[in-house]
Amino acid sequence: MTKAKPLLRAIRLALDGDWEAAHQIAQADPGADAAWVHAWLHRIEGDDANAGYWYRRAGRSPAQGSTAEEGAAIARALG
Repeated sequence: MTKAKPLLRAIRLALDGDWEAAHQIAQADPGADAAWVHAWLHRIEGDDANAGYWYRRAGRSPAQGSTAEEGAAIARALG
């Protein structure tokens, strides 16, 4: 299984409303892509400070659009 597959699953889980399961997947991966997913998850949660930390870990600027748009963009980038 490639590293992207669990992260894509995390995105699907979050979009389906299972934030906790998605967060567990992102938290288990130390990579930059997982940090991006992790940042997005904290944005969904409304925790912008924590999201900012994870965006920095991912080497990315915080997203400005909707969380749904960002989730789709992450999925495309990882897909």
